[in-house]
Amino acid sequence: MSALFRLSGAVSRDPAVEAWFSDGENVLRPLAKRWFEVIRGSGADVHELIHDGRPTACVEAAAFAYVAAFQSHVNVGFYNGAALADPAGLLEGAGKRMRHVKLRWGEAIDEAALAALIAAACSDVRRRLQDEA
Repeated sequence: MSALFRLSGAVSRDPAVEAWFSDGENVLRPLAKRWFEVIRGSGADVHELIHDGRPTACVEAAAFAYVAAFQSHVNVGFYNGAALADPAGLLEGAGKRMRHVKLRWGEAIDEAALAALIAAACSDVRRRLQDEA
């Protein structure tokens, strides 16, 4: 059984994702958008869609990252996050595969470490796809 979580319908720029970020009722969505832009910048093969009510990024049909905005924090999540090296100790969660990083307004974040996790998650999903081919 593949460790890849597959979704159908991802496109290079999904209007539903843009609409999600434009919803002014959650003041943390701009913070989520900032990090989703980093995810989008992971390569021309990165596509997006709304899954479970949150912007989600895929390579081909394999999901690798998402953002979610809550009342007090933003999650930057990784579908195969348990497999990622995390020397800065940013990842949270205890599930079999998924992990996330919590971001809060006013709290410092190791931006370089989070950007490295995003890059690693994208590289990991590309490698997994190649291994399946």
